[in-house]
Amino acid sequence: MIIFALIYNFMIRAESIHKSYGSLEVLKGVDLSVRKGEIVSVVGASGAGKTTLLHIIGTLDSYDRGRVVIDGLDVSGMNDKQLSAFRNRHIGFVFQFHHLLPEFSALENVCIPAFIAGKGKREAFAKASKLLDVLGLAGRTEHKPGELSGGEQQRVAVARALVNDPVVILADEPSGNLDSKSSAELHRLFFKLREEFSQSFVIVTHNESLADMADRKLTIHDGIILQ
Repeated sequence: MIIFALIYNFMIRAESIHKSYGSLEVLKGVDLSVRKGEIVSVVGASGAGKTTLLHIIGTLDSYDRGRVVIDGLDVSGMNDKQLSAFRNRHIGFVFQFHHLLPEFSALENVCIPAFIAGKGKREAFAKASKLLDVLGLAGRTEHKPGELSGGEQQRVAVARALVNDPVVILADEPSGNLDSKSSAELHRLFFKLREEFSQSFVIVTHNESLADMADRKLTIHDGIILQ
């Protein structure tokens, strides 16, 4: 029972993760634990394995050895269909390039993961509208991405990541494509969201100011996390 409690004390546990691409060993036994409501930043040089680790935690990429447990569920034995459903309901992603669909409004873009999860239009629209309001975009819901600033587009992407109430938010260089003012606003937003929704965040970034704001800053070097 003590071991069980320790495992479930963490929202994310990645244990001894190894990943190679051909002869190139990218991750060499990485261990990472993140508690509920904790914001962890991961920094390191380009090619150190940051994004690879994030994709593995997010079930977007496979790994050679190790184990990944998210919200008490071991995802290691899930097939592709199970992983897709798990990802949709438990994990939100925010990338450097927001990947909004240009033909849809901000509201419609936010609703897409909810529709994939099988939620009805009324429920999805209500949740998306609430999130856009929280993120300061109440007056921009019907605007298409091309009519929004870069910072506004990224906030729409954040709302999309939150629409299914995921327990984990994974962000890969979320402010890398923003100006300094928009970057600072996005950084503050992550902490506001943590206070309101209690999600756990793992943020891969080269932005030292964002990294230093996190509850913990981890450095990955040559495929391992430095202690």
